[in-house]
Amino acid sequence: MYEVLLNIESKETRCALLKNGVLSDFTLERHKERQQLTGNVYRGCVKNVLHNIQSAFIDINEGENGFIHISDILENTEKFKQLFDMDFELDAEQNIATQVEKSTAPVAIEQVMKPEQPVLVQVVKEPIGSKGARLTSNISIAGRYLVLLPNSSHRGVSRKIDDRASRDRLKKLIRAFEMPQDMGLICRTASAAVSSDLLIAEAHDLLSSWQTIIENFKKSNEPTLLYAESDLIKRTVLAAIDKRYDRILVDDYATYQYCKKLYSRYSGEHTLRVEYYRDKFPMFERFNVEREIEKTLRRKIWLPSGGYLFFDRTEAMYTIDVNSGRSSNNKADVEESLVRINMEAAEEIARQLRLRNIGGLIICDFIDMRLRKNQRRLLERLKECMKEDSAKCTILGMSEFGLVEMTRQRSRESLVQTIFTSCPYCYGSGLIKSHESVSIEIERALKKIVSCHEQFALKLVVHPELDRYLKEIDKQFLFELAKELGAQLTCEASDSLHLNDFHFYSVVSRKRIEV
Repeated sequence: MYEVLLNIESKETRCALLKNGVLSDFTLERHKERQQLTGNVYRGCVKNVLHNIQSAFIDINEGENGFIHISDILENTEKFKQLFDMDFELDAEQNIATQVEKSTAPVAIEQVMKPEQPVLVQVVKEPIGSKGARLTSNISIAGRYLVLLPNSSHRGVSRKIDDRASRDRLKKLIRAFEMPQDMGLICRTASAAVSSDLLIAEAHDLLSSWQTIIENFKKSNEPTLLYAESDLIKRTVLAAIDKRYDRILVDDYATYQYCKKLYSRYSGEHTLRVEYYRDKFPMFERFNVEREIEKTLRRKIWLPSGGYLFFDRTEAMYTIDVNSGRSSNNKADVEESLVRINMEAAEEIARQLRLRNIGGLIICDFIDMRLRKNQRRLLERLKECMKEDSAKCTILGMSEFGLVEMTRQRSRESLVQTIFTSCPYCYGSGLIKSHESVSIEIERALKKIVSCHEQFALKLVVHPELDRYLKEIDKQFLFELAKELGAQLTCEASDSLHLNDFHFYSVVSRKRIEV
């Protein structure tokens, strides 16, 4: 049984997918600061053109400037195929000829973009951290059943439509559409069982949306949003219909009414229960979602067998370490016990990647197994579990060290990046200096103040925790050191200081001495 829980708050919307009562996927969207930009179309302004990397930075009035590469400006059939999972069978020969022609005549970024030039662009990747959004000039306007390609003449049908009769019907239909020849059209998976009239009506709606975009582009004189992609609520309802979920439960009445209205348009496709949560007890706590989210934010995740996973993030990649922990290995067959732990880990890794929304390069360090057949079993299990993921994933084979390299499409900021900010004390490292290290620094500072600043009546102020350490270990030594240097030292504690901070003051002037 698949259920979707929608939790609506004043500043954020949370969407949880439960599979047989267990949290399987989670999306969090902040209403103002981190609203999703992917799919939005903008009138941008070119700010900087970089010849050495054939790219440009474009102001779209969304904080950091967006980034576009020459490959995102020129038409790229392969990118369209990957993005929409399409086969462009209708004009395959023309595609090949076009690509050959373009490959013989390379285009430089300076030929198509100049500083301060207005451009029409679409966001294909969310801004993450200090990086701006990734942009493309190959616009695509997605509807429920169709995708309009205003700048491309390609027409095709989704690979996921297996029925030959449905594919043939859709091919004939999009050939016959009365629309400009230089525009393309894609039939999405949901179009397989839809009537021709409904498809034609949506095609007209998409064309109308495109005409509105062009009109607004001509009217505007500065970077601005021209077309916004569907919000989280609408995407959730449509996904629930597409994937035939059983129920959507909403804890906000206005949003519940909106979901009912959205669903009424497509109620003939699938019977979906849209219900309003009336209980006073918080919905996410009732269904144990809050606890699962808290677990997801931890570095360490326990497995049912007693093993555990460690998730660590570096600048270049995520690493996941699998450990046997307190699992009870079968002495008669240690290999099979390790395989069982790894299998559990593969399932939980796939789930955690969805919940945490981890993207980019990921390295999984599984427990070493001697037999190649067991390594193959593990890889197949991992690939099977990753099929539930809506993000595109690529998994390589296992190395001799038991490492599995994989990539996962990065669509937006991870859950950790959305919820947390770097600690101002440790600057995001998660580490601070030990009391012994700070004590050594105090000794150096004391010597420098007496010899260089010629201050001889001093007061040292430290954090209470550090003061307790010094009282037991080093305080007497510091007093004696000051005496040897011809100075007098007193010590006080202040809980307003950070654990690693210490301040020296002149007893005479009562001013702080900068070291």
